[in-house]
Amino acid sequence: MSSQFQPRNPDYKARVSSSFDAQTVMQLIGASLGEVEPGRVEIRLPYRQDLVQQDGFLHAGISSTIMDSACGYAAFSLMPAEARVLTIEFKINLVGACSPR
Repeated sequence: MSSQFQPRNPDYKARVSSSFDAQTVMQLIGASLGEVEPGRVEIRLPYRQDLVQQDGFLHAGISSTIMDSACGYAAFSLMPAEARVLTIEFKINLVGACSPR
């Protein structure tokens, strides 16, 4: 895949991977790092019954945890070697409807 983004650290993949591996919350929920490209990071999470809400959908708290990390690592992949990233604020809108059981 060709990216329009240019990483400022040629070792960005190893850096993202190392940081991801240190995130114990990702280990706790069973998430793994997928593709890592400049400005794009994929985090994978297999379905687990213990991570869903009462209607069987992945809990929004889990979804937002993964989104926060994926977006942070996408930014991190473009930063110089000495830089760090920390989420200060983000917003997520989730809308869905389900029929009563």
